[in-house]
Amino acid sequence: MKIVLDTNVFISGIFFAGPPYEILKAWRDGRTQILISDEIIEEYRRVGELLSEQFPGIEFAPFLQLLAVHAEFVRPKKLSAQACEDPDDDKFLECAISGKSDFIVSGNKHLLKISGYKGIAIVNPRNFVDNYLKK
Repeated sequence: MKIVLDTNVFISGIFFAGPPYEILKAWRDGRTQILISDEIIEEYRRVGELLSEQFPGIEFAPFLQLLAVHAEFVRPKKLSAQACEDPDDDKFLECAISGKSDFIVSGNKHLLKISGYKGIAIVNPRNFVDNYLKK
């Protein structure tokens, strides 16, 4: 199952527990495939480095290295028109559409609001874990 993780989900899975952690664990175990683009990994890096300063006991760099080796890189095509209220979130849609993703997993209200766009289901982490990972 191919998924795109919004930054809030990827980062939360590293620094905190709960459904985002369960999703990263499922990826580690080969039950999901994470799709990323250069733009997404750059945002992960930027946000992760900021949180690493607040949580010095957590090493963030190894997670980026794992992504580089085990995630599927996508070279997304730009959307013809802005789809999300926050144009910065369109990169997740572009990656999901170009990579033929099954889901975008996000806690972002702007993305959740447009679930179903171009056939992409956008679900929150708890919904994804309960309804798709545990089946």
